[in-house]
Amino acid sequence: MFSFRTTPLEEQLDKSLMEGKVGCFCTQNCWDADKGMYLYDLFRERGNLARIFSPADTELTPDTNHIEFSTDELKGLSALVVEIQDTGSRYFNYTRDVFRLMSCMKDMGEEAPSLYVVDHMNPAGRTVEGSMPVGECEQYVPKVAHRHGLTLGELANLYHSEIGAKYPLHVISAMASESGRRLMPWTIAPASDIPGLFTCDMYSGGGLWNNTNVTPGIGTSRPYEYIGAPFVKTDRFEPLPQPAGVLMRPCSFTPACGKYAGHKCYGYQIILEPGAEYHSLMHTLQLMRHFHERYPVFELYGEFYSKLADPVLAGFVEGTVSAEEARSHMKTEEQKWIRKAKKYALYENLPYRIK
Repeated sequence: MFSFRTTPLEEQLDKSLMEGKVGCFCTQNCWDADKGMYLYDLFRERGNLARIFSPADTELTPDTNHIEFSTDELKGLSALVVEIQDTGSRYFNYTRDVFRLMSCMKDMGEEAPSLYVVDHMNPAGRTVEGSMPVGECEQYVPKVAHRHGLTLGELANLYHSEIGAKYPLHVISAMASESGRRLMPWTIAPASDIPGLFTCDMYSGGGLWNNTNVTPGIGTSRPYEYIGAPFVKTDRFEPLPQPAGVLMRPCSFTPACGKYAGHKCYGYQIILEPGAEYHSLMHTLQLMRHFHERYPVFELYGEFYSKLADPVLAGFVEGTVSAEEARSHMKTEEQKWIRKAKKYALYENLPYRIK
């Protein structure tokens, strides 16, 4: 059973929400600006809030971007309400936590509660990048492109179908509340490493740096805009891959946490010119190939391949696949994904690829 609802959560009269035991699976993004309250406050006031599932630490604490739970904690709930802000990339930890949750609920059979997803708009927009996973990939990752162009509600709709779940799924439209219509989706940082407006535009490619020995600026104020490592040698005459509308500023930085914490790194700031359509995944793979060819110490960790989950694109980074082959493959795969994505779209504007 699936429904798409266009009235706010507090107006839903389902017995499971009004009288049953309710769990809230949420991050800081579940704040309602109009009412000055969080999602779980609604059920606390009704007297039927049973459990809150949220990140263990404060919202901008590094390395805490997961929501932990157990199947036993889900038992006895009538409804589970999810509200997080997705970032537009299939790597995002909180979204993968939602998919793990949905998989656990499927395994519960008839004991599973009804699932409600309070939707938010995608801060990375409807732009699509990359391919659906091929072969081995990370656990709890649905068959979506690297930058998928969907909302969390649409992704939940897709994943619910993919895993053959039987419990009811209800998506509350991102436009159902005044806050959803008025607040930009990056106003409240989705996670400690996704701090601002441009981060999500960089994340679909930049997230792959986390599985190499180059840091994407984790531990700085501008993660995924900065890339570097102690071994990188910046040179203003170096012929870096640089798409139209993108500037590469040589820089240095010292991360406060994460990889190379306390060590001076050299690298580049990726700067987007106003109006530029940026294909973060393709640019990142081009930069990785450049680093692979220039620095013998550059390393792709084992998790890189399951995260990228595309042998053709991995071959491009390693130098066994040409740029023309990689681009042609990317175009074909993006077109495949868009055809699939349209079946699960809940809003009028549809996903599209950068030409």
